Formats: sequence, structure tokens, C-alpha cells
Amino acid sequence: MVMNLTKNQFRTVAAAIVASGTDDLNVMFLSFSMSSIIAEFSLSGGQAGLIATITNLGMLFGGLFFGVLADRYNKMTVFKSTLIVFSLATALIFFAPSVGWLYVLRFIAGIGVGGEYGIALSIMAGIVPANRMGRISSLNGVAGQVGSIASALVAGVFLSALGWRGLFLFGLFPLLVVLYLQFFVKAEPSEEHQAVAPLTISHEKKDSQELKQGKKPSIGDLFNTPQIAKQTILLMVMTTVQIAGYFGMMNWLPTMMQNQMGISQNNSSLWMITTIVGMSIGMLVFGKLIDTIGPRASYGIFLICSAIAVYLFTFVQSEITMLFGGALMGFFVNGMFAGYGAIVTRLYDSRIHSIANNTILNVGRAIGGFSSVIIGMIMDGSGIPMVMIFLATLYLISFAAMMMIGGLKRSSYQQKTEPVSLVTE
Repeated sequence: MVMNLTKNQFRTVAAAIVASGTDDLNVMFLSFSMSSIIAEFSLSGGQAGLIATITNLGMLFGGLFFGVLADRYNKMTVFKSTLIVFSLATALIFFAPSVGWLYVLRFIAGIGVGGEYGIALSIMAGIVPANRMGRISSLNGVAGQVGSIASALVAGVFLSALGWRGLFLFGLFPLLVVLYLQFFVKAEPSEEHQAVAPLTISHEKKDSQELKQGKKPSIGDLFNTPQIAKQTILLMVMTTVQIAGYFGMMNWLPTMMQNQMGISQNNSSLWMITTIVGMSIGMLVFGKLIDTIGPRASYGIFLICSAIAVYLFTFVQSEITMLFGGALMGFFVNGMFAGYGAIVTRLYDSRIHSIANNTILNVGRAIGGFSSVIIGMIMDGSGIPMVMIFLATLYLISFAAMMMIGGLKRSSYQQKTEPVSLVTE
């Protein structure tokens, strides 16, 4: 992947990718400390589950709030602010005297995490050639998987010695990224002018006129015409399925395997590792595909294969097939995650990139997060095969939504990857 980036641009993109990895590093700390938190605060299952729910609500609020700020003002400044917010809120959990304070701090941390994602993609989209954005977006997704693995390693080494509270002190790590950005990365020309007038792509006449008239970017821009509103809603459906499938796979399948096959906890952990490896490879492949054959064909292949892979996992009968099936399922199911940042930056004007990315993904997070509850109810009432049919059906619904989104065919999509002039006032 050859790109003519300056040294400063390379540093900016690299820092944005690393920052995205620290998101998952912080979020996953909760998974590894949950049992200790339940024991210390004597929480019920509902009270414990509320911690994750509150975090997701914080992500939704942060995505909307910081997305608007980033598109109206200086993206890099707002980006660094999101890192500071979730870093400090995560570390302050060390001092949480009660579950009430834990809820508050997780909500604040969620605000920062929800804001960071779309701004990072928007910053990268302003630097990276458009016909390479799929591959860069895939690296952004892989960074999240690396963050999850790093979280597991940190927990394995330090949890017993420092306790669950000490684990959250590692949440200060993103501050190193902030310091790096502050002292080693200079503002790109687009960032220097962003506070005065957001960038706009010149082939969008309407948006250029709105810019000249001083209209500020807002969430309403995602719904300002019937066509754009339809596109936004359909993308929200797709991201909801994406998150629902991920949560269903990572939260419930290890438990299913332990119950159905008598798989030990250690082997289910090995399954998670191979699945994450499959996810990472899938993201890299999908990023290449979307830049090469376009999003409609790429998503069509991966969505259909996801439905098939999830359903076939029902027939797993041995540890070998379990590991292979998990890697294959992860390859398709979460490989697609790499593409959303790329297509959103094509389908929406650059003046609302942060808003579009943050709003669409975090609505998907908020709604898709309820899949764990739905899957639990299906398991209680109908068993594992019905759960897998439910998940497979979700991917078929996402496929139908994708087919209704205009501008995803290779011909129309690649027209938007041609160099465009950026208008500043």
C-alpha cells in the first residue's frame, strides 16, 4: 500500500489508528474485572449488566456531541479532548467508592470513546487518498482487536497483583497519544482553517453554497433530504446488525460451547483468540476488496457468507472444527466492520464526516447492544440452533438494507474516489 504522505501526515494517521486501539483497551477492562466488581459491590446480575448499558449510552451521547464539535471546529483539538475524557474517567474508576460512582465514570468514559471513533476516521479521510481509505479503515479496525488482546494480556499479568481497581489505571495510556499529537504532530492545513470554515467537496454544489452562507454542520444534515435520510437509516440498520452480531458472537458463543460441547473455559478462551485473529485478517481483506471491487460487491459477499458461516457453526462437534469455525465466522462477521468508515466518508460531504461516522455507528452500538438480551431470551425458550438462525437472519436483513443504498455500485462509488478540490473560505 503505497501512499505519498508527508512525514507529518503519516504521524497523524498512525496516531489516529493507535488511539482507536486504546478505545477497545479501555472498554475491555470491564470484561476482565466484572466478577471482582460484582463481588465487591454485591451487585445483582441486572445491576452488573447496567454498567455496560450505561457505557453504550455514553458512547451514543459522546458520538453525537463530539461529532458536531469536530465538524464545526478544529478536529484535532476535539480529537485530543475525547482521548483525555475517556482516559481520565477510566483511571478515576480506581477511586470509585460505590457502584453509583462507577456508573457515572463509565458513562463519562463512554462519552469519550463514542466521540473518538468518527473523528479519527474524519481526520484520516482528510489525509489519505480516497481510493486507499478502505485499507486504512481496516487498519483502524485491526487496532481495536489489538487493543482487546492487549487488554487481556494486561489483565492476565496485573489483575491478581493490582486488583480490579489497579487495572483501570492503565486507562491513562491514551494520554501518551495526546502528548505525541501535541508535541510531534503539526496541524494539517485543513485543520488550521477548520474553525473558520469547514471543508467541503467542490462537486457537491448544495453543500458548497451552504458553507458560503455560514451554515454550521449538524446532525440534521444526515436527514435533510429524503434520499439522504433513507441512506442514513439504512446504514444505521447495517451497523446495528454489525454490533448485534459481534456482541452475540463474543458474549454468548463461548457459553453456548461450554454448555453444548463441554468445552473448558481455557479452550473457549482459545476460541476467542482464534476468532479475533480471523476478524483481523477479515478486516484487512475487506479493506482491500472495498477499494478494489467497490462496497456493494464486497458487502454482498461478506454478508451472505456471514449468514452461512453463523448457521453452519450450529453443526460444530469437535474442538478442531470449533476453532476453525470461529476463525472463519470472525473473518466474515467482523471483517465488514472495516468498511463503514470508508463508505461513510464517500457517501457524505466532508463537512459532516465526523457527525456521520459517529452518529451512524453509535446508534448501531446503542440498539445492537440489546442483542445480548434477545439472544439470552431465545436460548431460554428455544435453544442454540434458534439463536444461530436468528443471527443468520440478521445478516440477510443487513444485505437487503445494503442493496437499497444508492451509490454503492462500483461505477458510482469509484467516481467519488477521484481527486477532488477542497474549498475553504
